[in-house]
Amino acid sequence: MSGFDERQKGQEKKFELDQALEFRAGARRNKLIGLWAAGLMGLSGEAAQAYATSVAMADFEEAGDEDVLRKLRADFAAKGVTVGEQDLRTRMAALLDEARAQIRAGN
Repeated sequence: MSGFDERQKGQEKKFELDQALEFRAGARRNKLIGLWAAGLMGLSGEAAQAYATSVAMADFEEAGDEDVLRKLRADFAAKGVTVGEQDLRTRMAALLDEARAQIRAGN
């Protein structure tokens, strides 16, 4: 095997690991935003955990974040919670960074 082939295989492996990290970070971010949203809606304990799981599951409806945002906005509206769209997007971005850091730290 040539050095080029070895480098290519190494890059492919790194890409796979990066994609796995992003998937895990996105799922963790969705749980974290779900827990945050649950708190705003007055949920705690098992109800908050169940809600966070439902937010994570909502992410499988379509690619991207729009499905999660749509769920959060609808649930907030139903509970009379006012959070702006930009605030939600900012919170999601911050929690994605936090999720990545947690995963890299092994948490």
